[in-house]
Amino acid sequence: MALLPLLLLILAISTDVEGAKKSFGMYDSNPVKKLFVFGDSYVDTGNFLHSGSYKPPSGITFPGTPAGRFGNGRVLTDYLASFLKIESPTPYALKNSSNLQNGINFAYGGTGIFKTLVDGPNVTTQIDSFEQLLKQNVYNKSDLDSSVVLLNAGANDYTTFALKNRSFLEIEQFTESLVKEKTSSLRRIHSLGPQKIAVGLLQPIGCLPTIAVISLYQSCIDLLNLVSKSHNKLMLQAVDDLNQEVGKPVFSALDLYSSFQSSIETMQKNHHDNSTLMNPLEPCCAPESAGYNCGKVDDNGEKKYSLCENPELSFFWDNVHPSQNGWYSVFMQLQPSLGQLTYKE
Repeated sequence: MALLPLLLLILAISTDVEGAKKSFGMYDSNPVKKLFVFGDSYVDTGNFLHSGSYKPPSGITFPGTPAGRFGNGRVLTDYLASFLKIESPTPYALKNSSNLQNGINFAYGGTGIFKTLVDGPNVTTQIDSFEQLLKQNVYNKSDLDSSVVLLNAGANDYTTFALKNRSFLEIEQFTESLVKEKTSSLRRIHSLGPQKIAVGLLQPIGCLPTIAVISLYQSCIDLLNLVSKSHNKLMLQAVDDLNQEVGKPVFSALDLYSSFQSSIETMQKNHHDNSTLMNPLEPCCAPESAGYNCGKVDDNGEKKYSLCENPELSFFWDNVHPSQNGWYSVFMQLQPSLGQLTYKE
Protein backbone atom coordinates (compact mmCIF):
# COMPACT_ATOMS: atom_id res chain seq x y z
CA MET A 1 0.00 0.00 0.00
CA ALA A 2 3.03 2.29 0.09
CA LEU A 3 2.43 3.39 -3.48
CA LEU A 4 -1.06 4.68 -2.74
CA PRO A 5 -0.16 7.95 -0.96
CA LEU A 6 2.49 8.71 -3.57
CA LEU A 7 0.16 8.11 -6.48
CA LEU A 8 -2.63 10.23 -5.07
CA LEU A 9 -0.13 12.93 -4.24
CA ILE A 10 0.76 13.00 -7.92
CA LEU A 11 -2.94 13.30 -8.65
CA ALA A 12 -3.18 16.17 -6.19
CA ILE A 13 -0.40 18.07 -7.88
CA SER A 14 -2.00 17.60 -11.25
CA THR A 15 -5.32 19.07 -10.24
CA ASP A 16 -3.77 22.68 -10.25
CA VAL A 17 -16.97 15.18 -31.77
CA GLU A 18 -19.30 14.43 -33.01
CA GLY A 19 -22.80 14.67 -31.55
CA ALA A 20 -23.06 18.35 -30.84
CA LYS A 21 -25.38 19.17 -33.70
CA LYS A 22 -27.98 16.55 -32.99
CA SER A 23 -30.15 15.67 -30.06
CA PHE A 24 -29.76 12.35 -28.31
CA GLY A 25 -33.11 12.59 -26.50
CA MET A 26 -34.87 9.28 -26.04
CA TYR A 27 -38.36 10.76 -26.28
CA ASP A 28 -39.21 13.37 -28.87
CA SER A 29 -41.93 14.71 -26.58
CA ASN A 30 -39.73 14.90 -23.51
CA PRO A 31 -40.99 17.98 -21.62
CA VAL A 32 -37.84 18.67 -19.59
CA LYS A 33 -37.58 22.43 -19.21
CA LYS A 34 -34.46 23.04 -17.13
CA LEU A 35 -31.13 21.46 -16.27
CA PHE A 36 -29.39 22.48 -13.04
CA VAL A 37 -25.77 21.42 -12.60
CA PHE A 38 -23.59 21.25 -9.48
CA GLY A 39 -20.04 20.04 -9.05
CA ASP A 40 -16.52 20.34 -10.45
CA SER A 41 -14.54 20.80 -13.67
CA TYR A 42 -16.03 17.71 -15.31
CA VAL A 43 -19.34 19.58 -15.63
CA ASP A 44 -18.26 23.26 -15.37
CA THR A 45 -19.00 25.19 -18.58
CA GLY A 46 -17.63 28.60 -17.65
CA ASN A 47 -17.80 29.52 -13.96
CA PHE A 48 -14.07 29.46 -13.14
CA LEU A 49 -13.35 32.75 -14.88
CA HIS A 50 -9.65 32.98 -13.98
CA SER A 51 -8.59 29.44 -14.86
CA GLY A 52 -6.69 28.01 -17.79
CA SER A 53 -10.04 27.01 -19.27
CA TYR A 54 -10.18 30.55 -20.67
CA LYS A 55 -6.79 30.29 -22.38
CA PRO A 56 -5.68 28.60 -25.62
CA PRO A 57 -5.75 25.81 -26.60
CA SER A 58 -8.92 25.19 -24.56
CA GLY A 59 -12.01 25.21 -26.76
CA ILE A 60 -10.20 24.61 -30.04
CA THR A 61 -12.73 21.95 -31.10
CA PHE A 62 -15.77 23.74 -29.68
CA PRO A 63 -16.62 26.57 -29.83
CA GLY A 64 -13.30 27.33 -31.53
CA THR A 65 -11.93 29.65 -28.85
CA PRO A 66 -11.49 29.30 -25.06
CA ALA A 67 -14.89 29.44 -23.39
CA GLY A 68 -14.47 28.13 -19.85
CA ARG A 69 -14.72 24.39 -20.40
CA PHE A 70 -11.87 22.24 -19.11
CA GLY A 71 -11.04 20.64 -22.42
CA ASN A 72 -10.96 21.16 -26.15
CA GLY A 73 -14.74 21.16 -26.52
CA ARG A 74 -17.98 19.89 -25.08
CA VAL A 75 -18.18 18.25 -21.66
CA LEU A 76 -20.68 15.95 -19.94
CA THR A 77 -23.09 18.83 -19.21
CA ASP A 78 -23.40 19.66 -22.90
CA TYR A 79 -24.15 16.10 -23.93
CA LEU A 80 -26.72 15.60 -21.19
CA ALA A 81 -28.46 18.85 -22.19
CA SER A 82 -28.54 17.67 -25.80
CA PHE A 83 -30.06 14.38 -24.70
CA LEU A 84 -32.76 16.33 -22.85
CA LYS A 85 -33.36 18.41 -26.00
CA ILE A 86 -32.40 21.72 -24.44
CA GLU A 87 -29.44 24.06 -24.79
CA SER A 88 -26.62 23.74 -22.27
CA PRO A 89 -27.57 25.78 -19.18
CA THR A 90 -26.00 29.19 -18.54
CA PRO A 91 -22.99 29.27 -16.17
CA TYR A 92 -23.96 30.98 -12.91
CA ALA A 93 -21.09 33.46 -13.33
CA LEU A 94 -22.72 34.70 -16.53
CA LYS A 95 -26.31 34.74 -15.29
CA ASN A 96 -26.69 38.51 -15.66
CA SER A 97 -25.71 38.50 -19.32
CA SER A 98 -27.57 35.42 -20.56
CA ASN A 99 -31.09 34.06 -20.46
CA LEU A 100 -31.83 31.36 -17.92
CA GLN A 101 -34.54 29.48 -19.80
CA ASN A 102 -32.54 26.24 -19.93
CA GLY A 103 -31.47 26.29 -16.27
CA ILE A 104 -28.18 27.21 -14.61
CA ASN A 105 -24.82 25.55 -14.20
CA PHE A 106 -23.33 26.21 -10.75
CA ALA A 107 -20.36 23.82 -11.11
CA TYR A 108 -16.92 25.28 -10.45
CA GLY A 109 -13.67 23.64 -11.55
CA GLY A 110 -11.46 22.30 -8.78
CA THR A 111 -14.10 22.29 -6.07
CA GLY A 112 -15.78 19.39 -4.31
CA ILE A 113 -18.14 18.33 -1.58
CA PHE A 114 -15.83 19.69 1.12
CA LYS A 115 -13.31 22.52 0.88
CA THR A 116 -10.60 21.68 -1.64
CA LEU A 117 -7.33 23.14 -2.91
CA VAL A 118 -9.21 25.57 -5.14
CA ASP A 119 -10.69 28.67 -3.54
CA GLY A 120 -14.11 28.39 -5.09
CA PRO A 121 -17.72 27.57 -4.14
CA ASN A 122 -18.07 23.96 -3.02
CA VAL A 123 -21.30 22.03 -3.59
CA THR A 124 -22.92 23.40 -0.42
CA THR A 125 -22.27 26.97 -1.54
CA GLN A 126 -23.48 26.15 -5.05
CA ILE A 127 -26.77 24.87 -3.61
CA ASP A 128 -26.98 28.04 -1.50
CA SER A 129 -26.84 30.06 -4.72
CA PHE A 130 -29.57 27.89 -6.24
CA GLU A 131 -31.77 28.39 -3.19
CA GLN A 132 -31.30 32.17 -3.35
CA LEU A 133 -32.52 32.22 -6.96
CA LEU A 134 -35.58 30.23 -5.95
CA LYS A 135 -36.32 32.73 -3.18
CA GLN A 136 -36.10 35.47 -5.80
CA ASN A 137 -38.72 33.59 -7.86
CA VAL A 138 -36.38 33.20 -10.82
CA TYR A 139 -37.93 29.74 -11.26
CA ASN A 140 -41.41 28.54 -10.36
CA LYS A 141 -42.77 25.20 -9.15
CA SER A 142 -43.56 24.09 -12.70
CA ASP A 143 -39.96 24.68 -13.72
CA LEU A 144 -38.70 22.54 -10.86
CA ASP A 145 -41.29 19.80 -11.31
CA SER A 146 -40.03 19.21 -14.85
CA SER A 147 -36.33 19.81 -14.25
CA VAL A 148 -33.27 17.55 -14.13
CA VAL A 149 -30.33 17.98 -11.76
CA LEU A 150 -26.78 16.74 -12.35
CA LEU A 151 -24.33 16.56 -9.44
CA ASN A 152 -20.76 15.47 -10.10
CA ALA A 153 -18.14 15.97 -7.40
CA GLY A 154 -15.73 14.04 -5.21
CA ALA A 155 -12.46 13.52 -7.07
CA ASN A 156 -11.02 16.83 -5.87
CA ASP A 157 -11.93 15.89 -2.30
CA TYR A 158 -9.72 12.80 -2.54
CA THR A 159 -6.95 14.91 -4.04
CA THR A 160 -7.14 17.30 -1.10
CA PHE A 161 -7.23 14.41 1.37
CA ALA A 162 -4.08 12.92 -0.16
CA LEU A 163 -2.20 16.19 -0.06
CA LYS A 164 -3.14 16.98 3.52
CA ASN A 165 -2.87 13.52 5.04
CA ARG A 166 -0.21 11.73 2.98
CA SER A 167 -1.47 8.54 4.58
CA PHE A 168 -4.33 6.21 3.85
CA LEU A 169 -4.90 4.92 7.32
CA GLU A 170 -8.11 6.96 7.41
CA ILE A 171 -9.21 6.62 3.77
CA GLU A 172 -12.16 4.36 4.61
CA GLN A 173 -13.45 6.79 7.21
CA PHE A 174 -12.96 9.70 4.81
CA THR A 175 -14.90 7.93 2.06
CA GLU A 176 -17.78 7.30 4.43
CA SER A 177 -17.88 10.95 5.52
CA LEU A 178 -17.68 12.16 1.93
CA VAL A 179 -20.54 9.96 0.75
CA LYS A 180 -22.60 10.97 3.79
CA GLU A 181 -22.16 14.66 3.01
CA LYS A 182 -22.82 14.08 -0.68
CA THR A 183 -26.02 12.27 0.23
CA SER A 184 -27.09 15.22 2.38
CA SER A 185 -26.53 17.51 -0.60
CA LEU A 186 -28.72 15.32 -2.79
CA ARG A 187 -31.44 15.27 -0.17
CA ARG A 188 -31.28 19.05 0.15
CA ILE A 189 -31.54 19.57 -3.62
CA HIS A 190 -34.64 17.38 -3.72
CA SER A 191 -36.22 19.38 -0.89
CA LEU A 192 -36.03 22.45 -3.12
CA GLY A 193 -38.26 20.87 -5.76
CA PRO A 194 -36.42 18.95 -8.53
CA GLN A 195 -37.84 15.47 -9.17
CA LYS A 196 -35.08 13.96 -11.33
CA ILE A 197 -31.59 14.02 -9.79
CA ALA A 198 -28.55 12.27 -11.25
CA VAL A 199 -25.27 11.88 -9.40
CA GLY A 200 -22.05 10.96 -11.17
CA LEU A 201 -20.08 8.06 -9.75
CA LEU A 202 -16.35 8.55 -9.32
CA GLN A 203 -14.27 7.98 -12.45
CA PRO A 204 -11.45 5.38 -12.37
CA ILE A 205 -8.79 7.72 -11.02
CA GLY A 206 -6.09 5.13 -11.68
CA CYS A 207 -6.69 5.66 -15.41
CA LEU A 208 -6.02 9.41 -15.39
CA PRO A 209 -2.89 10.24 -17.40
CA THR A 210 -1.24 11.82 -14.36
CA ILE A 211 -1.40 8.37 -12.74
CA ALA A 212 -1.11 6.13 -15.80
CA VAL A 213 2.22 7.78 -16.67
CA ILE A 214 3.72 5.44 -14.05
CA SER A 215 2.94 2.55 -16.40
CA LEU A 216 4.21 4.59 -19.37
CA TYR A 217 0.54 4.94 -20.33
CA GLN A 218 0.24 1.22 -20.93
CA SER A 219 -2.38 0.49 -18.27
CA CYS A 220 -4.49 1.96 -15.49
CA ILE A 221 -3.21 1.67 -11.93
CA ASP A 222 -5.63 -0.79 -10.33
CA LEU A 223 -4.54 0.07 -6.79
CA LEU A 224 -5.84 3.60 -7.24
CA ASN A 225 -9.04 2.42 -8.86
CA LEU A 226 -9.90 0.64 -5.61
CA VAL A 227 -10.54 4.09 -4.10
CA SER A 228 -13.10 4.81 -6.81
CA LYS A 229 -14.73 1.41 -6.43
CA SER A 230 -15.10 1.80 -2.68
CA HIS A 231 -16.60 5.26 -3.08
CA ASN A 232 -19.03 4.11 -5.78
CA LYS A 233 -20.23 1.10 -3.81
CA LEU A 234 -21.27 3.37 -0.93
CA MET A 235 -22.76 5.93 -3.31
CA LEU A 236 -24.93 3.37 -5.06
CA GLN A 237 -26.28 2.19 -1.71
CA ALA A 238 -26.98 5.82 -0.76
CA VAL A 239 -28.95 6.35 -3.98
CA ASP A 240 -31.07 3.27 -3.24
CA ASP A 241 -31.67 4.44 0.31
CA LEU A 242 -32.70 7.91 -0.86
CA ASN A 243 -35.23 6.49 -3.32
CA GLN A 244 -36.71 4.31 -0.60
CA GLU A 245 -36.84 7.35 1.65
CA VAL A 246 -38.88 9.41 -0.83
CA GLY A 247 -40.91 6.44 -2.10
CA LYS A 248 -40.16 6.86 -5.80
CA PRO A 249 -37.17 6.78 -8.20
CA VAL A 250 -36.07 10.40 -7.93
CA PHE A 251 -32.33 9.69 -7.70
CA SER A 252 -30.14 7.85 -10.19
CA ALA A 253 -26.42 7.20 -10.60
CA LEU A 254 -24.40 7.87 -13.74
CA ASP A 255 -21.77 5.15 -13.91
CA LEU A 256 -18.75 7.17 -15.01
CA TYR A 257 -16.46 4.45 -13.74
CA SER A 258 -17.67 1.75 -16.11
CA SER A 259 -18.19 4.24 -18.94
CA PHE A 260 -14.61 5.50 -18.71
CA GLN A 261 -13.20 1.99 -18.52
CA SER A 262 -15.25 0.63 -21.39
CA SER A 263 -14.37 3.58 -23.63
CA ILE A 264 -10.68 3.35 -22.77
CA GLU A 265 -10.55 -0.40 -23.34
CA THR A 266 -12.20 -0.04 -26.75
CA MET A 267 -9.79 2.70 -27.78
CA GLN A 268 -6.82 0.70 -26.47
CA LYS A 269 -7.84 -2.25 -28.65
CA ASN A 270 -8.20 0.03 -31.66
CA HIS A 271 -4.82 1.57 -30.91
CA HIS A 272 -3.25 -1.88 -30.67
CA ASP A 273 -4.80 -2.87 -34.01
CA ASN A 274 -3.86 0.44 -35.65
CA SER A 275 -0.81 2.17 -34.20
CA THR A 276 -1.66 5.42 -35.99
CA LEU A 277 -4.55 5.90 -33.55
CA MET A 278 -3.87 7.63 -30.25
CA ASN A 279 -3.28 5.75 -27.01
CA PRO A 280 -6.31 6.73 -24.88
CA LEU A 281 -4.27 6.94 -21.67
CA GLU A 282 -1.99 9.64 -23.07
CA PRO A 283 -3.01 13.29 -22.76
CA CYS A 284 -3.48 15.27 -25.96
CA CYS A 285 -2.28 18.47 -24.31
CA ALA A 286 0.83 17.42 -22.43
CA PRO A 287 2.66 19.87 -20.11
CA GLU A 288 6.45 19.97 -20.06
CA SER A 289 6.41 19.50 -16.28
CA ALA A 290 4.16 17.67 -13.82
CA GLY A 291 0.82 19.19 -13.08
CA TYR A 292 -2.04 20.83 -14.92
CA ASN A 293 -0.25 23.28 -17.21
CA CYS A 294 -2.05 22.87 -20.50
CA GLY A 295 -1.96 26.31 -22.12
CA LYS A 296 0.92 27.61 -20.02
CA VAL A 297 3.44 29.88 -21.74
CA ASP A 298 6.67 31.47 -20.49
CA ASP A 299 7.44 35.19 -20.29
CA ASN A 300 8.35 35.19 -23.96
CA GLY A 301 5.11 33.55 -24.99
CA GLU A 302 6.73 30.21 -25.71
CA LYS A 303 4.42 27.24 -25.16
CA LYS A 304 5.24 25.04 -22.17
CA TYR A 305 3.15 22.19 -23.46
CA SER A 306 2.81 20.01 -26.55
CA LEU A 307 -0.41 19.33 -28.43
CA CYS A 308 -1.36 16.11 -30.18
CA GLU A 309 -1.95 16.19 -33.92
CA ASN A 310 -5.59 15.09 -33.78
CA PRO A 311 -7.43 16.09 -30.57
CA GLU A 312 -10.56 14.48 -31.99
CA LEU A 313 -8.87 11.07 -31.68
CA SER A 314 -7.87 11.45 -28.03
CA PHE A 315 -9.70 10.30 -24.93
CA PHE A 316 -7.96 12.58 -22.44
CA TRP A 317 -7.42 16.23 -23.20
CA ASP A 318 -4.90 16.82 -20.41
CA ASN A 319 -3.68 15.01 -17.32
CA VAL A 320 -7.11 14.75 -15.72
CA HIS A 321 -9.88 15.90 -18.10
CA PRO A 322 -11.41 13.98 -21.03
CA SER A 323 -11.39 15.53 -24.47
CA GLN A 324 -14.61 16.21 -26.35
CA ASN A 325 -14.18 12.83 -28.03
CA GLY A 326 -13.63 11.27 -24.61
CA TRP A 327 -16.80 12.77 -23.21
CA TYR A 328 -18.75 11.77 -26.30
CA SER A 329 -17.54 8.19 -25.88
CA VAL A 330 -18.50 8.22 -22.19
CA PHE A 331 -21.87 9.74 -22.99
CA MET A 332 -22.63 7.03 -25.55
CA GLN A 333 -21.90 4.44 -22.85
CA LEU A 334 -24.22 6.27 -20.45
CA GLN A 335 -27.03 6.91 -22.90
CA PRO A 336 -28.97 3.64 -22.40
CA SER A 337 -29.39 4.52 -18.70
CA LEU A 338 -30.52 8.10 -19.23
CA GLY A 339 -34.17 7.32 -19.93
CA GLN A 340 -34.82 7.52 -16.19
CA LEU A 341 -34.12 11.27 -16.40
CA THR A 342 -36.94 11.95 -18.85
CA TYR A 343 -40.55 12.86 -18.14
CA LYS A 344 -43.42 11.29 -20.04
CA GLU A 345 -46.31 13.60 -20.83
